[in-house]
Amino acid sequence: MNKVRSRHQPTINIVEEKLLSDNWYILKKITFEYIGRNGEAQIQSREVYDRGNGAAILLYNRQKQTVVLTRQFRIPTYKNGNDTGMLIEVCAGLLDRDDPDTCIMREAEEETGYRLRELAKMGEAYMSPGSVTEVVHLYTAEYDEGMLVGTGGGLEEENENIEVLELPFVEALDMVRTGEIRDGKTIMLLQYAQIHGLLVDHAKPMHILVAGPYRSGTGDDPEFIEHNVRFMNEIALQVYQTGHMPVLGEWYALPLIATAGSREIGDDVFNAIFHPSSIRLLDYCNAVLRVGGPSQGADEMVRIAAAKGKRIYHKLEELPKVKL
Repeated sequence: MNKVRSRHQPTINIVEEKLLSDNWYILKKITFEYIGRNGEAQIQSREVYDRGNGAAILLYNRQKQTVVLTRQFRIPTYKNGNDTGMLIEVCAGLLDRDDPDTCIMREAEEETGYRLRELAKMGEAYMSPGSVTEVVHLYTAEYDEGMLVGTGGGLEEENENIEVLELPFVEALDMVRTGEIRDGKTIMLLQYAQIHGLLVDHAKPMHILVAGPYRSGTGDDPEFIEHNVRFMNEIALQVYQTGHMPVLGEWYALPLIATAGSREIGDDVFNAIFHPSSIRLLDYCNAVLRVGGPSQGADEMVRIAAAKGKRIYHKLEELPKVKL
């Protein structure tokens, strides 16, 4: 993994905080001393707007190949070139006193009417770090009609007036290209869904990682390990026969480990490649099929894949069949 090259950390001393406004949120003028790499001290001032942190989520449906977005009036955009002031966005809201998960579950139900069951977190982002303190926690979640418990639209007492949109995923992506969608967090989440194949069409072949026990329960006996690999290869063949393209992490890792000079299972060379290569492989797969008995490594693959928004299967029968 590439690491960010170490940089000089400036020394910051706050000199003064002057309140400019607390009419809605907190606007302050911050005067601070900045001591750079040359040791020279500079006095600088910046206005900082603190509205708290937030959360945003992209709702998607694999079967229908759709996403749920919202449209509402945003006065700042109206003042800066958005003729109507209407903006298409993912569901979002401020944390207030909630944790990010609780906040976004609440906001999703209030704004879209869907009561979500599971969340996958994409990450966090400062949306306007030059002037706004806000960090936005970014999520994705699957939705279906069985989760619909209301009409959405936001809270009437907050004058949100939110319109709920259900759009084909390909149309939403095209709206980014044409400029109909211009909200930063929405663009990030739509592109994340595209890059990671969250809305992969199950009528099309998928690249599926078969994850099962390799060393677990073998005592590192070569014969038992070979039995585990043979079992996963047999499963992979059946995955192939459903019309998908299977892969085992072992297919990549073991030749690399041998070439790198590993002398035995579990040595430093082995450990540096075996699981890390499978984790890297997940970025190129659409789904994981968990097979076999107990395995911490296989369970780790499932956990990481789920966090990346990949589809998780536990039985061959769950795989959609593709017409060959």
